Amino acid sequence: MAFDNPFAGEIWSSKYRFTPPQGGGDASVAETWARVAKAIAKAEAPKLRKGFEAEVLDALTDFKVLPAGRILAGAGTARAVTLFNCFVMGVTPDDLGGIFDHVREAAVTLQQGGGVGMDFSSIRPNGARVEGVGADASGPLSFMDVWDAMCRTILSAGQRRGAMMGCLRIDHPDIEAFIDAKRAAGRFRNFNLSVLVTDPFMTALEADCDWPLSFGGQVHRTVRAADLWAKLMRATYDAAEPGVIFIDRVNAANNLAYCEEILASNPCGEQMLPPYGACLLGSLNLARLVDSPFEPGAALDEGKLGSLTRTTVRMLDNVIDISRFPLEAQAIEARAKRRLGIGVTGLADALVFCGARYGDDQAVALTQRWLGVIKREAYRASARLAAEKGPFELYDPQILERPNLTSLDEETRALIAAHGLRNGCLTSIAPTGTTSLLAGNVSSGIEPIFAYAYTRKVRQPDGSSREEQVEDYALAVWKRLRGETPPPEAAFVSAQDLTPADHLRMQAAAQALVDSSISKTVNCPETIAFDDFADIYRQGYRLGCKGLTTYRPNAITGSVLSVAPTPEPPAPELTLPSRPDALGGATYKIKWPDSAHAVYVTINDVEAQDGRHPFEIFVNSKNMEHYAWTLGLTRMISAVFRRGGDVSFVAEELKAVFDPRGGGWIDGRYTPSLLAAIGGVIERHLSGRPSREPAVAAPPQTGAQTATSTNPFAAAKACCPRCGGFEMVRKEGCDTCFDCGYSKCG
Repeated sequence: MAFDNPFAGEIWSSKYRFTPPQGGGDASVAETWARVAKAIAKAEAPKLRKGFEAEVLDALTDFKVLPAGRILAGAGTARAVTLFNCFVMGVTPDDLGGIFDHVREAAVTLQQGGGVGMDFSSIRPNGARVEGVGADASGPLSFMDVWDAMCRTILSAGQRRGAMMGCLRIDHPDIEAFIDAKRAAGRFRNFNLSVLVTDPFMTALEADCDWPLSFGGQVHRTVRAADLWAKLMRATYDAAEPGVIFIDRVNAANNLAYCEEILASNPCGEQMLPPYGACLLGSLNLARLVDSPFEPGAALDEGKLGSLTRTTVRMLDNVIDISRFPLEAQAIEARAKRRLGIGVTGLADALVFCGARYGDDQAVALTQRWLGVIKREAYRASARLAAEKGPFELYDPQILERPNLTSLDEETRALIAAHGLRNGCLTSIAPTGTTSLLAGNVSSGIEPIFAYAYTRKVRQPDGSSREEQVEDYALAVWKRLRGETPPPEAAFVSAQDLTPADHLRMQAAAQALVDSSISKTVNCPETIAFDDFADIYRQGYRLGCKGLTTYRPNAITGSVLSVAPTPEPPAPELTLPSRPDALGGATYKIKWPDSAHAVYVTINDVEAQDGRHPFEIFVNSKNMEHYAWTLGLTRMISAVFRRGGDVSFVAEELKAVFDPRGGGWIDGRYTPSLLAAIGGVIERHLSGRPSREPAVAAPPQTGAQTATSTNPFAAAKACCPRCGGFEMVRKEGCDTCFDCGYSKCG
């Protein structure tokens, strides 16, 4: 078949078309559907394969059912990839070896095409004592930097952008730094971030109580719940992150609460999962199921919707059996619970076809009706599948008492009681970004239509982007049928026309009929008052939502979609404040082990209305060998200080630097490098703590010192700038490497 627009064909060719190096593969999207249907049917008994292959092929044809991208791209290709889109990794250990084992596990999962979510709440906070090595912990955020760098590396080696979700509990001592982490330019750009908000916190917030920040049963400090909430809301107001997951509500509503605890969510928030949890995703395209769109009697074919739901349950259940898994723990978890995530796409377009305006009473009623059909038919199909193939391994009859099942009709409950369930969870609503574009740019998931015609930025392999003009599916159908612009009274409404309350009504209506959660963004106008914005999250909690993500146009995140191209504004000219004639400060002495000469760090402060702030830094020593890098370092740090704002990240970055030749012990604490020691001085100065050594006057700088002075990095050999080896010696007045032959004078 031909695509509805050229952009859809490009999406298919670049993301889902199978093109093996030896030639052949998918010549058309119909061949992609045939490849996927054939692979899925292989999980059936031989006598059933041909019939089920035809059933799946019919469901895929014309984009009536949209399997998630990993299935479309990988099924039937024999590639070493997973067909699961999303995972949550295991509990992160609070020890260095275990942490890096988990980095490796996440890397393997990302490499095979799975997005990953992690809860970093199990890592001790920054500054906590690590008794085994006599040092202070760097905290979860420093290790998240490692994950972020790993994901960036995986991205550079492949075509698909790595996706990660990083979560931290609202009671973790580092929660405030986590909330503001994305304010730093370039930090955590491969992460989505969410705060795990508990019911007790929401209670403390309503009562205006204090809130303890604790780890391992020890309270580190106490904050006012309202102040912490305001900090979280201000970050989302300014930067659209972090999102919020109401983690206690998630666990209370979980079908499988009797055998698991939900840990975190997948990257887009629709799948809340236990350690090593995995979920398959697939969406029913409601926009293709409306008879006589725009006519007075337009209605969605609920019989067809039920039939497609039943096919999708069996189809995704089969994928569990044919898929590879990056880790054995993921395979064990998936096969023991057989979790599915059946959702919808094209909801907003279907509502337009039926004359309902997104967010109004009719739209809410139709959404509940259609999702009710999917829920009922999914549970019935899973029960019948259990009768045929057996229930999931950890099935227990007490699942019938879980909230999602007590609301089922008696006929469905009786069917489950008689046969069990093949699948522990069945429904969630995922984002369908590129698959909805593939299907002719139907509206994504349960989101409203962003705009009926807009410009989309498309990322290129070289990291650049180009712009594509895209038209919504509903508008294209209107033009095909009517050949004119829709009148104002038509049901066409876009995200720009809706209030946050409209978004919340739709999300809450859908959540009541979905097992897991929903990937949805509450769009807010740039001019929304902060208090009104903050109330969206409290209102979402009251309405029963499991999580919330908002977006308010801001300068930090930019946008992927825009209604009209806008010219790039000129970059603001950066001017640094001039230096006053006199500044006060302090000088700190670092006595680096095995060095003949101490290093002196001077930090001067400037007075402002809100207190003292660091303005400049100098590093001085009699040893001149490292004069160039210390001068460059201090000029850069001084420029950062003079720009103002939160500069604590400077200390954090320096403290993370290690010297491959070894660090040293200072006052009973191991310090990985001289740079890390300088970072510690900056941290102490910013916090107002006294230095470990008394401040003294810095020695006068002298040009009499030569490069033969004692190296402040201890007695280790110098590092070769060409090969990185440590066989550098001073020979004939010149540094020469015995490993590679490099000579500083050559």
